[in-house]
Amino acid sequence: MSSTLPPCPKCQSEYVYQDQSLLICPECAHEWDPSQPEVDEDALVIKDSNGTRINEGDKVTLIKDLKVKGSSLVLKIGTKATIKRLVDGDHDIDCKVDGAGDMMLKSQFVKKA
Repeated sequence: MSSTLPPCPKCQSEYVYQDQSLLICPECAHEWDPSQPEVDEDALVIKDSNGTRINEGDKVTLIKDLKVKGSSLVLKIGTKATIKRLVDGDHDIDCKVDGAGDMMLKSQFVKKA
């Protein structure tokens, strides 16, 4: 007997059952409505200096001059960067800065381009 219900989005268990409009996973106790789009509560939400949400792949611009620690290099206001990934921590943007290479930046010093 094959189940026509989708596997659990949290643990990929195949033992999902339906209770009224919800689907329930008996292995991890995750409940979801298959008619609603799945929202990842664990997703990292990072916002720029203006409060706009930024994502991986976005282009950002520096809003102030930043000294690069351990170097005499200064990143000037208006310098563009491309976000490679978002991380949890003090410097929450791992990006490629035009003319300076790969580095970590704080989201409070950038705005979405």
